[in-house]
Amino acid sequence: MTLFEQPPSQSRPFAQPLRGDGEPIRLAPESEPHLPLPEARPRLTAQGRTVWPWVWFVVGFFCLATLAFFVTTYGAVAPLLASLLAYIPLAGVVVALMWLDRWEPEPRGMLFFAAAWGAFVSVMLTLVIGTLIAGALRGVALPDWFGSVVQAPVVEEVLKCLGILFVLAMARRAFDGALDGIVYGGLIGAGFAFVENVKYFVEALAVGGIGELSAVFFLRAVLSPFAHIMFTAVCGFAVGLAVRRARGVTAPWFAGLAVAIALHAFWNGSAYVAGFFLPYVLLQMPMFALFILAAIRIRREELQLRRERLEEYVRAGWFTSHEADILSTRHGRRAGLAWAARLPGGRRHVMESFIHDGARLAWARQRALTGRDPQAPADERALLRRMMQTRAELIAPAPANDVRRGS
Repeated sequence: MTLFEQPPSQSRPFAQPLRGDGEPIRLAPESEPHLPLPEARPRLTAQGRTVWPWVWFVVGFFCLATLAFFVTTYGAVAPLLASLLAYIPLAGVVVALMWLDRWEPEPRGMLFFAAAWGAFVSVMLTLVIGTLIAGALRGVALPDWFGSVVQAPVVEEVLKCLGILFVLAMARRAFDGALDGIVYGGLIGAGFAFVENVKYFVEALAVGGIGELSAVFFLRAVLSPFAHIMFTAVCGFAVGLAVRRARGVTAPWFAGLAVAIALHAFWNGSAYVAGFFLPYVLLQMPMFALFILAAIRIRREELQLRRERLEEYVRAGWFTSHEADILSTRHGRRAGLAWAARLPGGRRHVMESFIHDGARLAWARQRALTGRDPQAPADERALLRRMMQTRAELIAPAPANDVRRGS
């Protein structure tokens, strides 16, 4: 018997169960499931989920400064062609990060800000600080490796990881755990790598033509597109883990920053000492594999936490165990989406909304339990009402024209 095949004596998988005894979740009277639902879908409070308006002016300034730097330094044509090439690894990295967090998507504005911080703010400040350091150290004899092994890791990672703190300050009610930290940190690193690749590609084209450009593209875009993503994502992970546990983020941020700098220095230093390919195969590829395994494990842990929070709603009578499976397990999602796709008119997109809101509900409950979000109960009420409406859409009978069409 499959997930959605039940004996005739039982209710449909999305029928409202009876309320359980000893309900641990206290709900406002207007949130009770037996009351009429509003026609309009409730919205979550935007505060704590959106980018501060003035921040966009800052990002816009740095974006224009970045464009001006490339046009005045390299002209307009070469950077444009290099941007098209740099977009290839960027697209792959963004798709991978969005896939990792696809069942509880972050606010789009925050995702765009994270990428823009890495691409424009971090890059331009890196160039400015690099110029100041060069001026301050003029005449000082430094080893050849100082720039790539010391200066670049410290300056770049400090600036990129500062973006994580900005994201947390603005999205404190959407930044829920370690996986969110990896996504935001990864996008900051992806934005930085995109603009850095444009610079490297333009310079390679100017120095050695198509041959040199092809070699640099292969090394940076094909073999190591995730390098910057990994470094900054480590700091995002540390901050996200502290947020999930409702602890202070200052010490975790510094710890994550230190690890990011060390990984960046190790990455650059190994290439400086032994060339690119030998350290890449023996050291960097295993490091990347460990990063992927860690991200997958973190995702599983947070899915388990999500199930624990949703189980409280099952006991309170809001959802069935079948629905909790759909909201928090891989096999449940697959079965639920397949079931919804077979409904009259195809309702897979409705099921996707149900799953997304279920993830948000679990995190709202987690924020309420940790006491770090006074507005979590309001989110809980809005999400429960919204999910009741979504459930009603899923089990609604087919319109008469659909029935006639199918007969």
